[in-house]
Amino acid sequence: MPFAFFSSASTPAELPARRRSTYRAPSSGAAALPGESATDAVTAATSDAGASAAGASADAGAARADSADSADTAAVERRAERRARHRAERVRNRRPSSGAPRRFMALGCASAILSVSAFGAVAAASADDETRLAAAQEASITSAASAAERDVISAPVSIAKRPTVTSGLSTAAAPFTGGTQVTVAGEQLDQVAQVAVGGVAAPIVAATAEQLTFQVPAVADTALGAVAVAFTDASGAPVAVATPGTATVAGAAAPASLAAQLTEIDEAAVYAPTTSLTLTYTSNPAIDAQVGYVLTYWSSYNTAQYTVLSGVDCANFTSQSLVARGWAMDAGWYYDQATGAMSPSWSSSTAMRDWLYGRPDLATPLDDSQRGLVKVGDIAQFDWDGSGDRDHTAVVTRVEHGANGTTVWVGGHTKDADYWNVDEALASGGGSVTYFSLK
Repeated sequence: MPFAFFSSASTPAELPARRRSTYRAPSSGAAALPGESATDAVTAATSDAGASAAGASADAGAARADSADSADTAAVERRAERRARHRAERVRNRRPSSGAPRRFMALGCASAILSVSAFGAVAAASADDETRLAAAQEASITSAASAAERDVISAPVSIAKRPTVTSGLSTAAAPFTGGTQVTVAGEQLDQVAQVAVGGVAAPIVAATAEQLTFQVPAVADTALGAVAVAFTDASGAPVAVATPGTATVAGAAAPASLAAQLTEIDEAAVYAPTTSLTLTYTSNPAIDAQVGYVLTYWSSYNTAQYTVLSGVDCANFTSQSLVARGWAMDAGWYYDQATGAMSPSWSSSTAMRDWLYGRPDLATPLDDSQRGLVKVGDIAQFDWDGSGDRDHTAVVTRVEHGANGTTVWVGGHTKDADYWNVDEALASGGGSVTYFSLK
C-alpha cells in the first residue's frame, strides 16, 4: 500500500479550539457575558476578530500567533469557548429545559383542555340527542295522527237508516180465513215495500216511520199452523227484525269512531238479528160457522128455519150465513121465523148495501181495485147491468194471493155455488163487483 508523506510544516499537530467551534462571527457588536464588563466584551470581540483573521492565514502566520502572550491567549480561548457554546445553541434554536415542573404544568394544561373538550362534546352530544329525540317524538305523533286520519273517520259517518222491526206482532194468531189486521213497531217502517205471511203477500193497510199495519191473507182451511211473517224493502232486501232481547245493528245511529264500528260488527256477527216473525193460522169459530153454513146449504136449502125466496134468494141466504156468524138482528135488519116477515135489508141486495153503508161498525166497503183486502167471510155484490143497483149477493168462501194478483171465490144461492170464481162470473155475466169487508 503506498504511503503518503506529509510535510510537518503543512500539517499542524493540533487545530485551534476556536476552529472546531460552530460559531459564526457577528458582523459587528458584542454582548457582555455574565461577569464581564462592557470593556472586556469589546476587547473579547476584537480579539476574536483578530483570531479569526489569523486562522484564515494560519499557514502564513502560525509563528506570529504562537509568539503572542500565552496568558492572553488562554483567556481569549476560555471566553471564546463559552461564547461559542452559547451562541451555537442560539444558532440551533435550542432553549434550556425548564425541568419536570414545567412538563407537569404542560401535561396538566393539556389534560384540562382535553377534559373541557370532552365535556363540551358530551354536552353537545346530549343536546343533539335531546333535539333528535324531540324530533322523533314529533314525527311519531305526526305519523300516528296521519294514520289515524286514514283509519278513523274524523266526522260521524252518514249511514242511511234501514227499516227495522223492533216489536212482535200485535196479534200472534189469526183465522185461516184472513183479514185480521196486525201491527208492528220499529224504525223507518215506511220504507217497507212488502209483507209476506207464509210466503203469501199480505196487503199493507197503513205505514209510518214508527208503525206498520198489514192484513193477514186468507189461506185454505187445511193450512193451519205457524207460518213466517217476513218484511222486505223496495230493493227486495230482507228487513231486520229485532224483538226485545235480540241484538241488532240495522238502522243504528252512525258510529263516531272506528272502535264503535268494530264493536257493532262483532255484535252483528255474534247476535245476528232474525228476518221474520211467526204467525199462527187458526180456525175462527165465527167465520168457520158462517162459511160452514154456506158450504152446507149452498145446494140444499134450510127450509126448517128460513123461508125460501125462489129465484131471488141470494140476499136472504147471505143474511142466514151472517146469523150463523153471530150477528144479532135489530130493527134495521131482521127476519121473523114465526111470521116469515123480513126487512128489505135482509132480502134485497141493494137494500142490504144501503144498510151496510150505515153500519161502519160492522163492515167497510171495498171496490174491486181493493181486492187484495178481501178475506173469507166477506160479502161480494154484483151489478150485472151497470145500473148502479146491486143484482146479486154472495159470501166469499176462498181467497188466494199470487204473483198475478188476488183471486176470490164466492158461494151462495140463485147461482148455487160453493166456490164460484169472481173473474169467471164477471166474464160470463158482465158488469162489476164490489165488496164489504166484515169486522
